[in-house]
Amino acid sequence: MGILSSSKTMMDKCVELCNNCLRACEECLEACLMEPDVQARINCIMVLNDCAEICTLATRFMSRNSNFSKEICRLCATICEKCAQECEMFEDEHCKECASICRDCAQECRNMA
Repeated sequence: MGILSSSKTMMDKCVELCNNCLRACEECLEACLMEPDVQARINCIMVLNDCAEICTLATRFMSRNSNFSKEICRLCATICEKCAQECEMFEDEHCKECASICRDCAQECRNMA
């Protein structure tokens, strides 16, 4: 369902999961920066940032029904999967939860693509 209309669109679930993933990645990134082993998390932090950015871009492209939404969603799925893998390398609850949210987003983005 778009914001300006009450009509359901096939992108609604994907937009919602991309927004959830964006938020999870931003929160996880912030938490990782506060961990004592922050140096060991540099790659994870970089991928978290990339994931948040691509989720934002995917949401924007889908919201305007861009002809390139499928390609962006395909890339978003790839980056979300990589982010989940990076987060799973750490035992923190915030990393585990973020990995799960990234995997859900990746699956829905693959469905869109």
